[in-house]
Amino acid sequence: MLKKLGRKGIVLAAAMLPLLSGGCVAKTAFDIVTMPVKAAGQAADWATTSQDEADRNYGRKARKEEAREGRERKKREEACRKNREDCAPYDGYRAGEPND
Repeated sequence: MLKKLGRKGIVLAAAMLPLLSGGCVAKTAFDIVTMPVKAAGQAADWATTSQDEADRNYGRKARKEEAREGRERKKREEACRKNREDCAPYDGYRAGEPND
């Protein structure tokens, strides 16, 4: 096929390529230039915790603490029902309070 086109045909096809591509070459050049900036921004996103992530993690931690307190209180109430003499006010784990 190249032998039929000849040198003039190849030059003409090469000259028409940017016009036919619809600015694809310029967009590709722009993408290559902006790639390091986008990569740095993505790295910063991966390295930091957003407020939404922090809130979600805090909520998860609070729910785990509340579940732990609930389990301990339930266990204590069952023990109190079995042996009322040893029952005292609850002094076990309380969610939201610092652990000692």
